[in-house]
Amino acid sequence: MSAYLLVGCGGGSGGDAGSDDSTTGVVTLTKEELGERLFFDANLSLTRKTSCSTCHNPEHGFVDNRFAKEGTDQSIFVHGALSVGDDGSALGGRNAPTAAYAKFSPDFDVKSLKGGQFHDGRAASLKEQSKRPPLDSNEMMMPDAASVVARIQENPLYVASFKALFTESIFDDTDAAYDAMGEVIGKFEKTELFSPFDSKYDRYVACKEAGGRTSECLAQGAWTVDEQLGMDLFFSDANTNCKTCHMLKTQSEVSGETFSNYEYHNIGTPKNSQTIEARYQLGLGEQNATEHGVFGAYPNEVNASKDAAIKVPTLRNVAITAPYMHNGVFMNLKTVLAFYDHMGSGDRPLNPETQEAWGEPDVNATINRTDLAMPVLNDRKIEALEAFLKTLTDKRYESLIQ
Repeated sequence: MSAYLLVGCGGGSGGDAGSDDSTTGVVTLTKEELGERLFFDANLSLTRKTSCSTCHNPEHGFVDNRFAKEGTDQSIFVHGALSVGDDGSALGGRNAPTAAYAKFSPDFDVKSLKGGQFHDGRAASLKEQSKRPPLDSNEMMMPDAASVVARIQENPLYVASFKALFTESIFDDTDAAYDAMGEVIGKFEKTELFSPFDSKYDRYVACKEAGGRTSECLAQGAWTVDEQLGMDLFFSDANTNCKTCHMLKTQSEVSGETFSNYEYHNIGTPKNSQTIEARYQLGLGEQNATEHGVFGAYPNEVNASKDAAIKVPTLRNVAITAPYMHNGVFMNLKTVLAFYDHMGSGDRPLNPETQEAWGEPDVNATINRTDLAMPVLNDRKIEALEAFLKTLTDKRYESLIQ
């Protein structure tokens, strides 16, 4: 395990870790250490019950897995599609994305329409993203930045560290202090804890890059026939369209692949009627709400042809980060693959989870049918692709694969 994770959830009141300036006797933290403390500190939420780690659990792929705990009221959590806010009832607007490997998404660029954070790119960087949840009325629910900064100042170690890392007068300027909070949390999210690159797939790639032959590296990793077939299919131009969006590097089977090109596309994901109704009943959304994606976040800068376009997510740890899609509409990875086949050339008129027709998309006119087009995926290929996607699971989460 990483050297990080020095504190547990809600452990913001402590002040025992850090470096000691021998000239002053003051204990302070590095930016990464301070960011770690704040990431786990529930005191930065209205009722002191919710931290960043609540919805981005480092023990479960940095997603919100509270819904999966025994005895959880699914009528509140909507089967994990949305995260529940600090008051125990409010619901966020989208499925919480994993924070793992988020540092590799470049800062949002409106010209190339790439990068940024959140499903719609509304935060340009990790620093900006880190500043949003504490003030979100459906998440951590703090009324304003000044209230968050006041909570930070309750902790002597935080105060000493902010002053040492920034300026002695940092707390004289609320905006500067809040901005500094975003910076250090973003720094923590850029540590190796979030992106270890140690999955079964990474170990195979490392073997090849060390000079091993493909057959030797597959045998060394005890790859199954399905996993091998799935990898071949995933990177094949002739058989699938997977790597069109889910490959960052210019060639396959190389180290550092994040399995996202960070572009924005409307792939026709069905609306999640359950989440729309749940938010409507709480007075948080319209009765027939429409997702506009990056176009909704930047209506004056993004062309309407990108209406409902969502950022391509990483496939790292995808096997353990259900439910899927930006709205959590699918519970099973195999269903996602069946949906892609349906949107391509396959004859799959029914959603296998509901045995009903696939739901209507948010915006039909802007679906990227060009990139969705691909040969039919039979059940055998879908099973193989699922097997391969499971090899993208970080080593510490392999026990969670079902």
